[in-house]
Amino acid sequence: MKFQCDSTARTPIYRQLIEQVREAVARGRVQPGDRLPSVRQLSKDLVVNPNTIARAYTELEREGVLNTRPGLGVFIAPRQAELTHQARERRLAALIDRFLTEAVHLGFAAEQVTEMLQKRIGQFQFAGTKE
Repeated sequence: MKFQCDSTARTPIYRQLIEQVREAVARGRVQPGDRLPSVRQLSKDLVVNPNTIARAYTELEREGVLNTRPGLGVFIAPRQAELTHQARERRLAALIDRFLTEAVHLGFAAEQVTEMLQKRIGQFQFAGTKE
């Protein structure tokens, strides 16, 4: 996995890294068990403070996206559904509402949003699907 960071962006670097890992998992570019660069190596590659990398990795581990194995490294964790079906639906509904609110404010018609969503949905790996 190749990481990039933009020090001029408004989004903090650790957040940029978190989003890159989460998106790579969602798109199937990394799989459970894949090893990520060490904190030291990634901080050297990106010329970023190691604490920034550690913060991103710690948050991703808290979310269940990563596993740290002492002496071995940092790995992509297997997907786990820790929340109930109902709780997951509530979170997804809230995300969809934010997405649709933004689409309305950008001036898109419902048909345009549906069409764009259908085009993009194939680029992600959903539970129970394999490429």
